[in-house]
Parts: sequence; C-alpha cells; structure tokens
Amino acid sequence: MNILVLGSGGREHALAWKIAQSPLTDMLYIAPGNAGTSQVGQNVPLDPGDFPAIEGFILEHDIQMLVVGPEDPLVKGIYDYFRSQYRFSGLFIIGPSREGAQLEGSKAFAKTFMQEEGIPTAQYRTFSAAEKEEAKKFLHELSAPYVLKADGLAAGKGVLILDTLEEAERSLDEMFKGKFGEAGKKVVIEEYMKGIECSVFVLTDGSSYLVLPEAKDYKRIGEGDTGLNTGGMGAVSPVPFADVEFLRKVEERIIRPTIEGLKKRKIIYRGFLYLGLMNVDGDPYVVEYNVRLGDPEAEAVIPRVDQDIVPLFQALATGNLDTLELRIHKETVATVMLVSGGYPGSYPKGKKIIFPATLPEHTVLFHAGTKNTDDGIVTAGGRVLAISSYGKDMQEALARSYEVAEQIEFEGKYYRKDIGFDLL
Repeated sequence: MNILVLGSGGREHALAWKIAQSPLTDMLYIAPGNAGTSQVGQNVPLDPGDFPAIEGFILEHDIQMLVVGPEDPLVKGIYDYFRSQYRFSGLFIIGPSREGAQLEGSKAFAKTFMQEEGIPTAQYRTFSAAEKEEAKKFLHELSAPYVLKADGLAAGKGVLILDTLEEAERSLDEMFKGKFGEAGKKVVIEEYMKGIECSVFVLTDGSSYLVLPEAKDYKRIGEGDTGLNTGGMGAVSPVPFADVEFLRKVEERIIRPTIEGLKKRKIIYRGFLYLGLMNVDGDPYVVEYNVRLGDPEAEAVIPRVDQDIVPLFQALATGNLDTLELRIHKETVATVMLVSGGYPGSYPKGKKIIFPATLPEHTVLFHAGTKNTDDGIVTAGGRVLAISSYGKDMQEALARSYEVAEQIEFEGKYYRKDIGFDLL
C-alpha cells in the first residue's frame, strides 16, 4: 500500500524507518520530512496543517494510510476532515479525532477529564485572564515550586515550574498578557508532584489497546537536569523503576479508565496515547496526556517494537486491535540527542554535518533537524540528530550511542553526557 507520514522530526523518521521495513509498504511519502526520511522514503513539500493540499496528494498518489506524527494537525481536526468525506472512508488514519486530541490540545479539558474519571493527577485549578486575582490567591494556597501550564498547544514550551511565589505571579501576568499567544488565554495552576518521571505509550482503537514499551526522557539542556527545558535531550527504554507492579497500576488506574472515559463520551480515538507519568512512592500520577508519540522517546520506543508495524496500524484503524499481540525486543535502547549550539535559545542553521563512514549494526541514526543541500546534509533545527543504540543493558546501549556521538561532527555540536545516569 502507499503510505503518507506527516511531520519532519525524529519521531517521524523513526516511524518512517519502521514502516519502510514492512513488506506491505509499496510507496512511502513523508511530508515535509528531513534529510533522514529521504533515505527511507520520498519527501514531499506539504505543510501538515494544509488539509486541502494533503487531500489532493492523497487522491493523486492513491494513498491508503495516513500516519499523523505531530499533534498540531490532530488538534486542528485532520481525522474529522477526512472522515467527513465518503470518498476517504477506506483511508486508514492513524490519529484521534479533534475531540480526542483535546486531551493534549487543552490542559483544562484533560484535567477535567481526569477528575471526572478518577484518574490520579495533581490538584489543580483553571483560570482565565479575568480571574487573575483569584489565580494569585490560589498560588498563595500552594507551596513552592509552582506549576503553571498554558491551556493550549505552545510547542512544548507552555509548562513553567517556578521556585518562588514572586516568579510564579510574574509569569502568570506574562502568560495572561500573551506570552504564549492564544495557548495562554487560560492557565492551569497545579500542585507540584515530587517523584521521578517516565512515559508510557499506548496504541488504541478506542476500545482495545496494546501497551508499547515505556521510556524516560531528559528535558533540560544541562547535565544533572539543569538549565532550560528543551524538546528532549535523550531517552532510555525500558525504565528500571517501571517494574511489573508499577505498570499494572498504570494499566488499572490510568489506561483502562482513560479509554473507558473516551468511549463513554463517544469520542473517536484511534492512535497513540502518551501518558506522561510521575512515580510518587511507587504510585503513578498523570502529569500530562499527549495524543501522539513523544520525541525523543519515539526514537527509543519504536526500535524496540519487534514486528511489522503496518498490520498494527491497520488493525488500529479498523477497530480490530484485539486480534493482535505486541512483540517487544528484550534489549535496551538508549537515545542521545545532538543539538545545535545555542539551543533551546537562538542557534545557527546550515552547518555541514560530517558522519562516520559506517554505523555499527546496533545503532540507528534518526534525523530531527536536518536538510539535504548540494553540499551535503546540514543542520536545520535545534535538535539535529538522535542516536539510538541497542544494548544488553542500559550501560552498553548508552556507551554505544556516546561512541557514535563523538564521531559525528558539525559546528556547535552539543549533547548531554549524563543520559540515563540517574537510573544506574
């Protein structure tokens, strides 16, 4: 079949890499893709948010499966756009409806949903700009650190964790004045949960589900989890503390109630469900939902799926996921992200990347912010490359990724040298 993947990051390269391995895949297109995706399929210059242009491409190239990588098209309703047209009734769409995507598109919707379904999460309240004084009173009832979340999508930058009440009040003022644009029109203030984070990924057809491997990512730019938040500096899978008992609690207290809650509301949800979790003394609490795979977690999780992913997607899109089982590689995968100097602030682009002549067979290189030029592959984003390596344990997988990280060169290259060290 002909398959179109929407997106241009490391997550989309990981998905395209896996889809390309399937004997069911005839033509694979990635829109707009990057230099890495062009090695496993054909890049096409389409904006993932331009639904009419995507529609034209699907008709012209006889696309049978649409895999939506990023959250933005899902929140804007790409599922509903194609499902509302009878001629696309046979198109397999991997991603939830607009209503289902509100789990990520609106923090207030997600928190209300969790409260109504009895899903464990932090105490919270939601405020609009008109309720600013009330919001500040609520801040006074909490103790530091303070968590402020823009209600809408803010490109992963809409969550602030602040150490003092003064900072929290100042940031609240800035958010209501438009710091995050429309996303910050409403602000969720919640209590800070102390624990250790991990992410659990689920494939669901809205009724049945398969639990993908869990991962832990590293958001801060600096070693020792210091400095500014980023889109993610690395990830490891599996996660040592996410043992059988912890994952049983996740399934019982979070996954099942979430899917039942969506079903009860007649919300169509056929795609990935990402649970950002906090392990508080062995009990899981939801920090956030995402309605797609995380990045860079996808680059650690997808390589551990030990089977053809296309039949899984077909079963998901047709509501038959309960007919399949999931096979997972026993090996650990560790992902180290190479980023541009200056990231997550301003950074230069167009720096030529020099790759090793050959990659070890246990390592896969996923491109995030790269593009092809006449002079070769150059940097085109803050996060440039994700190096994912298999190993018998985390130490071996990390050592292998770090070995390759040293061999790749571009001006301003930076990476954290302590990914996974807190888990050893």
